[in-house]
Amino acid sequence: MLRWLLGAALLARAAGFYLPGLAPVSFCEADKDQVPDCKSVIELFVNRLDSVESVLPYEYTAFDFCSEKTMKRPSENLGQVLFGERIEPSPYKFDFKKSAVCQKVCTRKYDTKNSSDKAKLDFLKKGMLLNYQHHWIVDNMPVTWCYDVEDGQKFCNPGFPIGCYVTEAGRPKDACVVNSNFNEKDAFYIFNHVDITIHYHIVEHEQLGARLVAAKIEPKSYENPNDDNPDCNGGPKLLKNKYTGEFKIPYTYSLNFVEDKNIRWASRWDYILESMPHTNIQWFSIMNSLVIVLFLSGMVAMIMLRTLHKDIARYNQMDSVEDAQEEFGWKLVHGDVFRPPRKGMLLSVFLGSGTQIFIMTFVTLFFACLGFLSPANRGALMTCAVVLWVLLGTPAGYVAARLYKSFGGEKWKTNVLLTAFLCPGVVFADFFVMNLILWGEGSSAAMPFGTLVAILALWFCISVPLTFLGAYFGFKKAGIEHPVRTNQIPRQIPQQSFYTKPFPGIVMGGILPFGCIFIQLFFILNSIWSHQMYYMFGFLFLVFIILVITCSEATILLCYFHLCAEDYHWQWRSFLTSGFTAVYFLVYAIHYFFSKLQITGLASTILYFGYTMIMALIFFLFTGTIGFFACFWFVTKIYSVVKVD
Repeated sequence: MLRWLLGAALLARAAGFYLPGLAPVSFCEADKDQVPDCKSVIELFVNRLDSVESVLPYEYTAFDFCSEKTMKRPSENLGQVLFGERIEPSPYKFDFKKSAVCQKVCTRKYDTKNSSDKAKLDFLKKGMLLNYQHHWIVDNMPVTWCYDVEDGQKFCNPGFPIGCYVTEAGRPKDACVVNSNFNEKDAFYIFNHVDITIHYHIVEHEQLGARLVAAKIEPKSYENPNDDNPDCNGGPKLLKNKYTGEFKIPYTYSLNFVEDKNIRWASRWDYILESMPHTNIQWFSIMNSLVIVLFLSGMVAMIMLRTLHKDIARYNQMDSVEDAQEEFGWKLVHGDVFRPPRKGMLLSVFLGSGTQIFIMTFVTLFFACLGFLSPANRGALMTCAVVLWVLLGTPAGYVAARLYKSFGGEKWKTNVLLTAFLCPGVVFADFFVMNLILWGEGSSAAMPFGTLVAILALWFCISVPLTFLGAYFGFKKAGIEHPVRTNQIPRQIPQQSFYTKPFPGIVMGGILPFGCIFIQLFFILNSIWSHQMYYMFGFLFLVFIILVITCSEATILLCYFHLCAEDYHWQWRSFLTSGFTAVYFLVYAIHYFFSKLQITGLASTILYFGYTMIMALIFFLFTGTIGFFACFWFVTKIYSVVKVD
């Protein structure tokens, strides 16, 4: 598999293959001979503003910055809308290789006596207090703010603050620590000037002009007494917290172009990704997970090769009735092990939805490993996941119907309706409530009504009919044949020890799978809530495979112990054993909220836990389905090779 992936990547590179929308753009000087399809004007786009102290992102225009209203905003895909991205054109437009010094963009004027102006100024101060960050885009590249961190390393952040605040006690917050001149107490310092440096690489041998390989920015604050002719040499632009009267904010920029012969267009993201020191920790996570997998694999192999081999050989040598009466352990429950479980309807519905999520996750991560869902292709990851989920209604309906029929169920209409609406309905209800909160707060993450209708149309018009189609084939097909007959009278289950009772086994079963993923989970939560860039999909796909193996082996191990204790209720227990990993995920998410995040405000807290509950439910169905089918395979396998006549 690895060789095939590498071969495909090399073939794509050799053939000059580019993903749709990600082909390189050439730039040339306006007064020189033009190369075909070569641009001379560099357009800068602005995205939503977000903060690590708030879950609520806002559109660029919400803060009353300099805006461009004449141009049409770029179209956004479904994933960008779901993540709250709002890309808009800006008045920042540059001629290629033409530098600029203290160029005026616009001046914003406020009068605190005017209620509208006061509200805008208060919202700007709130944004600086919560450290909201700009996100600018040039040639589909994030404009980065690079600064020194510990150990002499440089961190490149794909965003920069709109300003900062110095408290009444004189303590500078956030970006105010970078400048010793920011020393006025109880004052906001506005970053109203940016020094932009654009790095380009000239493709000489191909005569394709120049390609942009980096865009870096340094935010600054200048007073500029003369708004019409700014010089960017004054002191910092500050706003006292209790200021009244008229207040002006002139926005300016300086621009510089630098030729870089070392960076190629294909590797222009490397300087951002290399500044994130995660690789060593990722390898530690993989090694930690592999140790757990090897330990579980050894335990399962020991059971399969030694214990089961001896048991099967002994059971198959029993010829007399007296020998049969001496049966013990898992052989004793062969007449009850395939007895339909309680609440079989609900279990089959969960398994159908879990199968849908499992296939969706596998295919999405596979495409991400191939580079189709890279950070450069904005919103592609979420778009791919949603479209796959919609199109995978058929396997969900088929699995739910087939299992429900094998459980002896006859209410096929209820089964298919629950499969199509129960789990998706819970997720949509939670999402809709969160969306109402976002609407009320005026956040850019609030899904527009038209998009909400489109999501419902995808669900009702595509996913639901496909679920009915899958259920039709599932009920039409014969039920699953079991290797042993089920007795008419259930066998009495003996008194269980503490370790073989359901709840302790379920609690223990989720520990090892969670231990394989918790380090990777930290980076995923960082990318969602701390707005850090996640790009290590190769690591994530490997951890996904390890998680599947660990859930399967841990469930098989505990299933064998329970069968040896003559407890044949393995269906729900196998689902809940690996599904309990989601409970550990939920506990970790709560710990992450209180220990790692700086989120403040009731709305942000509700949104965090609301979205976390959606992720926990999806993870519960995903891991529970893995555990059930692993245990189903194990039980079918061991009872198919034993004489039970």
